[in-house]
Amino acid sequence: MKGARGWIIAAAFAVAIAAVAYAFQPAQDSPEHSSNSDAANGASAALLYAQAMGHPTDQITGSFDQPNPFSIMFVFTPTSPYTSAEADATLAWVRRGGVLIYASERGDPELNKALGVTRLGGFVSGGQYAATPIVSGVTKVAGAGDLVPLDPAPTQVTLLRTQQGFSAGYIQRIGIGSAIVLADPLVLCNGYLEKSDNGRLLADLLGTVDTGARVAFDEYHHGLTASDLAPQAWVTTPWGAALLWLLVAVFFGLVLRGRRFGPVVERPAEIARSDAEWSVAVGQLLRRSSARAVTLGLLASAAERAVASRTGLPLQPRERFWNALWVRAPEVAGELAEVETSLYAAASTESDLLKAARRLHAIAHPPQKRPGQTR
Repeated sequence: MKGARGWIIAAAFAVAIAAVAYAFQPAQDSPEHSSNSDAANGASAALLYAQAMGHPTDQITGSFDQPNPFSIMFVFTPTSPYTSAEADATLAWVRRGGVLIYASERGDPELNKALGVTRLGGFVSGGQYAATPIVSGVTKVAGAGDLVPLDPAPTQVTLLRTQQGFSAGYIQRIGIGSAIVLADPLVLCNGYLEKSDNGRLLADLLGTVDTGARVAFDEYHHGLTASDLAPQAWVTTPWGAALLWLLVAVFFGLVLRGRRFGPVVERPAEIARSDAEWSVAVGQLLRRSSARAVTLGLLASAAERAVASRTGLPLQPRERFWNALWVRAPEVAGELAEVETSLYAAASTESDLLKAARRLHAIAHPPQKRPGQTR
């Protein structure tokens, strides 16, 4: 009863911690700006906006297949990294007439390399961006407070600038397509489309292709990766923290309420076994497995080694050993050959096995003659 009370206290403590963690969990969030999220930093409104303008929409999931040429693909803050092959395929798709809207705070290393995207080192103040005449009808755009600005090349024409004059977005012609890179993806997210001229900016971006052109959103690179399974990825979430506290409570419950099942039994010291014990063990093993032929083969080999040692003859090669044995000890050779010839028949029963083993033992270890004793 006392042990059950301890478990009940530990369980109640774990439930209380889980409830507190759940109560203080943050609001709905989408740091990757997924088109499946209705959060303020999600991009579901961009998908619905494209549909309202008459564009068929699609979400790239399962496998990374680029849409048809002369269509638009949105890439928001990849959390699953691009491979070099995927980045090269995206660049080739743009060259064939695709329009890539690449909006990410830091970007993907492989995609940045393929598109030639470079950024300045360090954050600058954002929040309000001035639009250049490239985007018609757009004067100011609202976004995040800070950002890492872009460092555009001569072929990359800035379309959004920060108040300090840094580039927050540019457009670049690649082949017959174009890539539009934004350092602040929030300007196209749900909670910002109604601010300033953000909605007009999205309309201008969708207007870079014909009406009816397909608009795709890359959700493939928002999938589960190996880093998502790392401890720092799930412990920082409310349910992950609650689960961690539950494991801690259970662990301390086991430590505090743990009892031995009995007294500690000392491990007996190992005793060196004699040669006779090993021989008996091998014999029992051979007997249980009914390996009579194997046993006789081992005994015959042992007898040959003993005879070779006694007569001073090399055992190998075996044919030369037998030729020399017939010359040096013909009686021993004849008796040993007779026993080995009858071994196959002796393997039928244990009594025959015992008789053959005794004969081999007598040949290998003949009794010593006492003084004055005749054979």
